[in-house]
Amino acid sequence: MRPRLAAAAIFLAGFVPWAGASDQWVAVRDVSLEFQSGSPLDFSAFLPNGAIDADHRLITGEGGHLAHAKSPDKPLRMLCASLAWSPASGGFPDHEGAERYARQLALHGYNIARLHFADASLMSGRQKDFDFNPYTLDRIHYLLAALKRNGIYWIIDGLSSPRGAYGGYDDRWDANGDLKLRLHLDEEAFAHWRTLQEKFLGRVNPYTGVAPIRDDALALVILANENGIEFDSVVHERPGEPAYDQALAGPFNAWLAKRYASSDRLAQTWGELGDDERLETGTVRLPADRYGDSARMRDLQAFFSEAEGVSAARMSKVLRDLGYRGLISTYNNWPTVQTALARRDLEAVTMNTYHDWVGGYAPGSALSQVSSIADGANYMRRIAAARWLGKPFIVSEHDHLFWNRYRYEAGLVMPAYASLQGWDVLCRHGHGPIVLAYGERYPHKKAMLPYAIALDPVARAGETLAALLYRRGDVAASGISIPFAVRGEEDLGEDMQAREPERLTELALIAGIGLVPADRFEDAVGVAQPRTQGAGEVLSALRDSGSLPHDNQTDTERGIYESDTGQIRLDRRAGQLRVSTPATEAAAFSSLREPIDLGVLRIEQADGNGLVALSAINRQPSLAQSRRMLLIFATDARNSGMVFRDSEEKIIEDFGSLPVLLRKGHVDLALSRGAARWTISPVGLDGTVYPPVRSGAGPIAFRLSNDTPYGPTTYFLLELEDG
Repeated sequence: MRPRLAAAAIFLAGFVPWAGASDQWVAVRDVSLEFQSGSPLDFSAFLPNGAIDADHRLITGEGGHLAHAKSPDKPLRMLCASLAWSPASGGFPDHEGAERYARQLALHGYNIARLHFADASLMSGRQKDFDFNPYTLDRIHYLLAALKRNGIYWIIDGLSSPRGAYGGYDDRWDANGDLKLRLHLDEEAFAHWRTLQEKFLGRVNPYTGVAPIRDDALALVILANENGIEFDSVVHERPGEPAYDQALAGPFNAWLAKRYASSDRLAQTWGELGDDERLETGTVRLPADRYGDSARMRDLQAFFSEAEGVSAARMSKVLRDLGYRGLISTYNNWPTVQTALARRDLEAVTMNTYHDWVGGYAPGSALSQVSSIADGANYMRRIAAARWLGKPFIVSEHDHLFWNRYRYEAGLVMPAYASLQGWDVLCRHGHGPIVLAYGERYPHKKAMLPYAIALDPVARAGETLAALLYRRGDVAASGISIPFAVRGEEDLGEDMQAREPERLTELALIAGIGLVPADRFEDAVGVAQPRTQGAGEVLSALRDSGSLPHDNQTDTERGIYESDTGQIRLDRRAGQLRVSTPATEAAAFSSLREPIDLGVLRIEQADGNGLVALSAINRQPSLAQSRRMLLIFATDARNSGMVFRDSEEKIIEDFGSLPVLLRKGHVDLALSRGAARWTISPVGLDGTVYPPVRSGAGPIAFRLSNDTPYGPTTYFLLELEDG
C-alpha cells in the first residue's frame, strides 16, 4: 500500500459542498451484497475453482507463465482478491464470516488472494515481540483454510509493516519504522524477519494440518512489500533532514572501497570529492540531493541494486530452508532502471501501480482528476516495462483511485492490457475487494474511501468485467513480444529516476513488452535495439516483417493505438478505449461525439462519460449466439454529504457517509442481431434479477437508464428468445 504523506496546507476562500443533493445523484438501496448461486453475477459455473493439491500447485510453466504442476504447458490467469484488513476496516472475519466471504470470492471469479499487512494485524495492540494476538492468528488460519477449500490460492507478504513483529507500537499501518531499510544493513533486522517467517508462515495451521509455508495453496511470498532502498528513503525523507539515512554511509563506503583502489581513483571517476572525504577512512558522503544528477548518484544506484540482490537471495534461502516450494518475489514498485536490475534475478516479478494516487484520508488530501486514457494508460505502461520476459509477472497492487471521476476506466484499462501483455496475476488493491453488506460499523466501512473498492459500485463493476476480460480470457494475449535489452550496471545513469522512456512504453498499447538480458536480445526480436529508437521505428520494422498487420490503425502522432490482435483500440484525444472480442464488447469514454460500433454492440449516444460493456455469460460465450448476456453501465459514485475545498473537486475536506450515490445516466444501445423476444432486466448489486424494464421483438435497440424502479445499479441482464 502506498504511504500516507502529509498534505500541504491549502488556503481557499471557502469549502465547496459537493452537489450530491442534486437530482442527478440517486442513493443505492441495496444493503446485502451477497450473491446467490445462479445469479447472473455468479461466475463460478464458467470460472470454476478446482481443488488445490500437489498436482495443482502453482509453478512457473512453459514460457515463464504460471501453471499447475501437472500441466506446465497450460498457462493460467489469476484474478486476485486483495485482503489488506485492519481494525479500521473490521479486521479478519470470524469463522462463519470467513466461510461466507471465501465463498463469495469464488462466486465473483477470484482464484487467488493476497494477505497484506497480516503482520500488523497480528501485532496490533501487542507489547512484546512476536506476541501474536491469538484470536487474530486463529482467524487468519481459518480464513486461509476457507480460501483453499474454495479453490483460492494465497499470496502472502513476508513483511508489510515497517514495524514488523516488534511490540509496543500503535502505528503499524503508517510509514514509520526503519525495519525495511535495516533488512539490507544489519543482522538483527534480518534475524527478526527470519523469526517472523518461522513463527507465522512456519507455524502449523490447525485447520489445514500443515504450515502455510509448506501448503500447496501458497503460490507466492513477497519477501517485503515495497522494500527498495531508494523508495524507502523517499518515504522517510523529511524537510530539513538528509536525503539518505546515515546508516547507508558505512556500507556504501565499504562497497566503494572494493570498487576503487584509492580516493584519487574515485575522484577521477566522480570528478570531485570534498576536502574531508577519503575512501581510506570511510568518509565519502552520500548524495545530498537525490534529485541531483551526478556520478556519485550513479554509483549509489549501483550499490542499491547489488545490496538488494544480496538481500533477496538471503531471504529466499530462509524460505527454502523452511520447506517452501512456491514462487518468491520482492521490490514490487518503482519501475526505474535501478530497481529493474534488482529484480533481474528474482523468480517472479511483482509490481504495484496507481493512477491518480492519493496520499491519505485526511482533509486536504488531493488528486488530479485526470483520465488514464488521456495519458495513454501510463500507469499500466510503466509497469509493463518493468517485467522481465520469461518470468511470471504479478500485479500485486493496482487501482484508479476514488474519488477520481474517470475511474470507470479501470475496469477496461487494466484487465484488457494485462490480458494483452499475458500477465499472470491481476490484483486491484483495497481493504478487501468485496463486502457482504453495506452498513458495517467500522470506520473504513462507513463511506467510500481511496484503497477501499468494496463499497464502490463503479470499482465493483470494473472488477466484474475484469473477471471476464482477464481471467476468462476474453481478451487475447499479443502474438508479439518486444524486448527491451538490458546490459546491466552500464545502463545506470546519473538520474536515480531514470526509467524506460515513454516513447517506447507506448508499444505496450500494441503488443507485449518486457526486459531481457542484452545477450539474449538478438534471438528475441528481429528489430534493432529498442532504446535507441522511437515507437514509430519499431512499429515500422514490425510491419515490414509482417509481425504487425499492415491494416493496424495505430498512429502514435494522432494518439491512436490498436493492439496487434485488433481487439483493443485506445484514442487518447477522444478519451476512448474500445474492446471488441467474441465474448465481450466494451467501451470507456469521456466523450461520445459519434456512435461507437463495437461489432455486435453499438453505443449510439450517452448523456455523460462512463463505461458500457456487454458480455456473454455461459460456458461457451459468444455475443453472436448467446441468449443470456450481462450488460454493465458504470458512471460515477460518491458518498452522501461529500465536501471539497475546490470547485474542481480535487481536494477533499470531508468524505461524507453512506448511502452511496450513483450518478444518473442513460445510453442508447443497439445490437446487430435480433430475437423473437428480448428483455432487459435490472440486476441489483447483490445479484438479484428484477422484472424487465425494457422488452421488444425483432431488432434490439433501447435506451438504458441506471436509475431503475428498483434502485440504481450498474448491472442488467439481456435475455433473448428465438422464434
